[in-house]
Amino acid sequence: MAGVKITDVHDGNVDRTPLSNQDLSSVIQTVGAFLSQYGWYLVVVTALVYLLIQYLNKRMSSQSYRSSPPQTPQDAEVVVRNQEAMEAARRRMQEELDAKAAIFREKQKQQEEEKRRQKIEIWESMQQGKSYKGNAKPTQTTEEASTSTTATKPKTDKRPLRGADYNPLTGQGGGTCSWRPGRRGPSSGG
Repeated sequence: MAGVKITDVHDGNVDRTPLSNQDLSSVIQTVGAFLSQYGWYLVVVTALVYLLIQYLNKRMSSQSYRSSPPQTPQDAEVVVRNQEAMEAARRRMQEELDAKAAIFREKQKQQEEEKRRQKIEIWESMQQGKSYKGNAKPTQTTEEASTSTTATKPKTDKRPLRGADYNPLTGQGGGTCSWRPGRRGPSSGG
């Protein structure tokens, strides 16, 4: 049964091509041609579908975790105890803060009172004709004042800091650094 020929008796045209046994070779060729033409598209689509499935699985598991069964009465008691403990801790912290604020306000009042008292003392000393800084330094007698002013005069040193031929504008007589002014006139560019 090598070749079976079928002819149509109703048709005047007779097809003389022999039918052959079709196996998987034609399917493989068709799939190969399809993959060679659209292969990269298939890889990208497959990767996107995989990532979408992973995302949806994570989302579904997180939603099922959120919708946990209702709490038992023991759990509710624990929650109430925790909330009461937190409220007690907040009250303690607020009381400590209020106490610190009261101490701070008292110190501020004392400082303001001290400043007011000093201003009054300065005013009274100025009314008496004394310097307002008279409280800081004890008053000296006139003899001690005259000797102390001559003794405390600083000695002035007339020695120049650099040599006599030092001129910072010319750069002569200086150390390792020297600056020279730029050339005047138009640039010689072309």
